[in-house]
Amino acid sequence: MNFNVQTLGCKVNAYESEYIKELFLKRGYRETDVDKAEVVVVNTCTVTNQADAKSRKLIRQVKRNNQKCILVVCGCAAENHKENLIDLDIDILIGNKDKSKIVLLVEDYEKSNEKVVKFYDLRNTDFEDMQINDFEGRTRGFVKIQDGCNNFCSYCIIPFMRGNIRSKELDTAIMEINCLVKNGYKEIVLTGIHTGSYGDSKNYDLTDLIHEISKNENLKRIRISSIEITELNAKFMEELKNNKKIVSHFHVPLQSGADHVLKLMNRKYNILEYKKKIEELRSIREDINITTDLIVGFPEETDEDFVETLKNIKDIGFSKIHTFPFSLRSGTKAETLKQVSDTKKRERVLEVLKLSDELESLYYKKFLGKEVEVLVEDSKSGFTGNYIKVHLDKEMNTNTFVNVMITSVDGLCVNGKVL
Repeated sequence: MNFNVQTLGCKVNAYESEYIKELFLKRGYRETDVDKAEVVVVNTCTVTNQADAKSRKLIRQVKRNNQKCILVVCGCAAENHKENLIDLDIDILIGNKDKSKIVLLVEDYEKSNEKVVKFYDLRNTDFEDMQINDFEGRTRGFVKIQDGCNNFCSYCIIPFMRGNIRSKELDTAIMEINCLVKNGYKEIVLTGIHTGSYGDSKNYDLTDLIHEISKNENLKRIRISSIEITELNAKFMEELKNNKKIVSHFHVPLQSGADHVLKLMNRKYNILEYKKKIEELRSIREDINITTDLIVGFPEETDEDFVETLKNIKDIGFSKIHTFPFSLRSGTKAETLKQVSDTKKRERVLEVLKLSDELESLYYKKFLGKEVEVLVEDSKSGFTGNYIKVHLDKEMNTNTFVNVMITSVDGLCVNGKVL
């Protein structure tokens, strides 16, 4: 039989989908186009209303174009809207548990021809182990080390969709990472729903994992997909000082630049605390790349709050801001607050995006005339450790490191000459 996996959403979903692909391939299935596949898996996302709409549209599209396929739907939108998806002619409907059993569920369905609907209480569950050997077409190996979130920010549905904080065992994570490095990956990206909480309630943490995997001589770069400002503790900072394999790029969600809004969001810091941590990062790595997430138009965000946010964004000096208009999620505390108009949200998003582009270009220009090391990803471009995409003046072998002189910055496009 042949199969296809469709993925929406975050890096954790991408990792899980890659694992699902490996399971099918190990069982002798062949990967093919979605419209020709006998089994189609749709791994959904529910982080915003738009993500929900995309998930539902993709499910309908798959079934419309490939009516005879066995349709498997899993992930966050399935977890969040299971009652509303039943009518979409789905053969196997699960949430965020049992993704590692999808092939077995498909084979049971082939025998019984009975539809499957399986869900669990995710606030009380163990880590579902997955281990990947390869990432087709990628030079960076992603490793999911953690799942779930206990933060319960007032706007976020994900703790309910992903469940309690839980982590991959330290030895298991090290073994998977060493396997990926043995298979040729020089950069590893540690990812999770709340990656910085890795090892919570155990006798190890994220810093311990980073320290241990750094002993692998063939591993050149360690990247963290995202980390909360509250998790940049003294132990981590000390490791950052001494461990050159940790890249000089951190994605640290801010969500709002106004203390009034941060409190309404149930974030665990204020602006002053955030700024001090960023200053500490920059004292360790002068040219570090700090990127962030920002929600605009959060309920009760005033014009004054937004002006304060813009000021603090400039003061902090982010090099890129991933900006989202507030998306109301049913069942969250933010649902009970006074909402900001869609018009005002759109205006604020555009203003932040414009500022983000200016800050990004400004950051890149710091490197004009400087020599940087680039990991080549697609023969004529690649990424520096601090996550600047550099377009090369000639083709190079993928998955190799090259020294490059930055020659020009055209808006957000960085060009370099291979040395």
